[in-house]
Amino acid sequence: MNYNHFKVEIENKIAHVVFNRPEKANALHMEAWTEMKTTFDKLSQSDHVRVIILSGEGKHFCAGIDLELLMSVGALKDVSCSGKRSEKVRELILTLQECITAIEKCSKPVLAAIHSGCIGGGVDIVSACDMRYCTEDAYFTIKEIDLGMVADLGTLQRLPKIISPGMAAELAYTGRKMSGQEALNTGLVNHCYASKEKMMEGVMHIARAIAAKSPISIRGTKEVLRYTRDHSVDDALNYMSTWNAAMLLSNDLFEAFNATMEKREPKFED
Repeated sequence: MNYNHFKVEIENKIAHVVFNRPEKANALHMEAWTEMKTTFDKLSQSDHVRVIILSGEGKHFCAGIDLELLMSVGALKDVSCSGKRSEKVRELILTLQECITAIEKCSKPVLAAIHSGCIGGGVDIVSACDMRYCTEDAYFTIKEIDLGMVADLGTLQRLPKIISPGMAAELAYTGRKMSGQEALNTGLVNHCYASKEKMMEGVMHIARAIAAKSPISIRGTKEVLRYTRDHSVDDALNYMSTWNAAMLLSNDLFEAFNATMEKREPKFED
């Protein structure tokens, strides 16, 4: 597909998706949100991709929703019927939520590589990723509270399952900036790097390790982790037994066994 607001490169089974609106601090207008959803939907289905890295071009990782989009919402106040006005606002929110949920539902692990500002909707986006990595100069802020809004695209639903609910609440109520080092200390990110170059090098190393594993096992692991997060242990164990009853006896399983016996690296099919 043609990309207008993202850069997408695929090499050695790794897709690198880059926010590409640096002149807007990678804030996303409606067209960019839609393009993001389409991008992750397509990468989810691609046999040539096993893992995805998400990063930002320019000064900031992502400044969230473009003011142009917020202003268009404000224009809905001119709709005379309050019911129809509320209906249109709800439809827009659901559409934007789906754009972010496409990352969470993507069958491939998504690694967010965050530098400098991760603001507002940017926090919604990284909360939907599987792992997060950042630079020392990175900062995270749930900026919606300072705009007289309740964050509505997933931060309040996902972040309390990544870091402590109390810390998530503090960030949501105050809108303060959480530094890269604090993000590491609270478990929001897996590692904090001295520079963007070091971060990209480290994240690429992790992505290569994932890309070398059994694709069906990686996809299954993501699916089961996501299911487990939202269900009880008993339900998740039952789901796990059903999953492996269907998926365990794959070509990848026998290739892994044979590679171990032959003392070589396994070569898994796409």
